[in-house]
Amino acid sequence: MKVAISSDGDYVSSHFGRCPCFTIVEIEEEKVLKKEIVENPGHQPAFLPQFLSEKGVNCIIAGGMGRRATALFAEVGIETIVGVTGKIDEVIDKLVRGNLKSGESLCKPGSGRGYGIEKSECDHPEDQHD
Repeated sequence: MKVAISSDGDYVSSHFGRCPCFTIVEIEEEKVLKKEIVENPGHQPAFLPQFLSEKGVNCIIAGGMGRRATALFAEVGIETIVGVTGKIDEVIDKLVRGNLKSGESLCKPGSGRGYGIEKSECDHPEDQHD
């Protein structure tokens, strides 16, 4: 399994599309085989699902993501897990042990609309670093 985690420093980013980078982790038989940091190439409609799919990712973890983005990831066969906060290494540990739980997206409906054009930030709560 190859998982991308929207990352902001050592923490899960609140909004997947505007994260500075993705932590991509390859997991097999409950072990982390490889962990790499990939810069976010940009937030354009439908681009990131295709970009991550081409990297072999089959699951994306983020604090928040809109319904349209979730649907676009589903179209390319990538599972979405949202509502996740905390340190990247702790999230990876929970994922490997099967204890990572999906929750409610930290983004409000429509909060990503126009992001980067007429908006300078998403309408979700401040990053929650547990």
